[in-house]
Amino acid sequence: MNIRLNLLLLAVCSLTATTAQSKDYSSEITARQHASNYFAYPYLDAPAPHQTPAPKGYVPFHLEHYGRHGSRYLIDEKQYTRSVEILEIAERNGKLTPLGRRVLDHIRDFCLTAKDRGGDLSDRGALQHKAIAKRMTENYPEIFMTDAYVNARSTIVERCILSMLNGLDALHTANPSLKITSDASRADMHYINLDHDTIKAKRSHATRAAYRKFSKRHANKGEFLNKLITDPEFAADSIDMKALFNDLFPVLANDQSHIGREWLLEEVFTPEEIHQRWLCRNAKWFIHGGNSKLTDNKVPYIQGNLLTNIIESADTAAVSSNISANLRYGHDGVVLPLAVLMEIDDYGREINDLEAVGQVWRDYLVVPMAANIQMIFYRPEGSVNPDEVLVKVMLNEREVRLPIETYTPPYYPWSALRRYYLDKLSSNNIK
Repeated sequence: MNIRLNLLLLAVCSLTATTAQSKDYSSEITARQHASNYFAYPYLDAPAPHQTPAPKGYVPFHLEHYGRHGSRYLIDEKQYTRSVEILEIAERNGKLTPLGRRVLDHIRDFCLTAKDRGGDLSDRGALQHKAIAKRMTENYPEIFMTDAYVNARSTIVERCILSMLNGLDALHTANPSLKITSDASRADMHYINLDHDTIKAKRSHATRAAYRKFSKRHANKGEFLNKLITDPEFAADSIDMKALFNDLFPVLANDQSHIGREWLLEEVFTPEEIHQRWLCRNAKWFIHGGNSKLTDNKVPYIQGNLLTNIIESADTAAVSSNISANLRYGHDGVVLPLAVLMEIDDYGREINDLEAVGQVWRDYLVVPMAANIQMIFYRPEGSVNPDEVLVKVMLNEREVRLPIETYTPPYYPWSALRRYYLDKLSSNNIK
């Protein structure tokens, strides 16, 4: 049967599917979301998004995944100690407000916990990956509650390896019959965490030019110092405002990465300071992975090797009777350009003015801690015909729109989608 006619009949017979939306959570950006890539994965404390039923007669048989490591300590632990050192200048001179003393004690206490733990996976980060993997078993029992083959790969960074192990532990706990293999090797880095000199040069050019002008327009003016220090003249003469802001903001924003940490960000910084800082980080993430003439529309293609690996792995699964999953664990700097390259929702849109980025681009929807892209493949039960395969893509467990037509959203014909991506990759090689 012609695949277009087949899909049309499926659409009529199946439950009406809802079109995936390009926004999530809330129309307002919360302070925790304003933390950009420090935003803690939201579905540890809240229910995950609704899943649209598959077209009638279709069952999941394979899953492709790329996930960012979970919540972590700040990579540069000196951000904790430098914040303490600057605030201690005011403490020695008796210039701290009550809030300033609370903040200093808050960070000083955490310095003991954070010592020698720069970039380590946090307690919350481990739970995030356990929860994501557990939902895989609940949402797709046809895959994960069988004796399926699960192949997991991680970058060679410890927080990624531990994220993988926590996810696999949850899978094994739910079903000890899974055939799980795992590895973390430099041999996989060419697709799982590729860096590229050409792309770095284009990002650097955009940073030197457009981003410097943008960041100056949205620079912090130091209002937060009035909440921490009693004497404005002393603050102006003795406190390095810019250095304190650059360290203190991520320290307090990243408190959400740890269970039981007091949330002080909104007490220290005004809503406008928080928003302006987010605008700068959001724009920087756009430069890192977005589709723009500022970077010659090339940076998303840095994940061409990864997308090719996903396509090849899915093609192998599509002609096999085995049930399987390929899991990859890496970094936010990979998830974001991959989402753009795949044209998930509106993230492939070209934007050439950084002032417009904050109106349509939401970094926290793409790269929170434990961010993940999942591709779930379906086929008629008993079939191994790749032309009958449908795929659903989720960004952070939220069903998304893709750049081709379908009669059964959010389910797309795999044969058409793979061709779209392969054509795109073949016409845009990075030199």
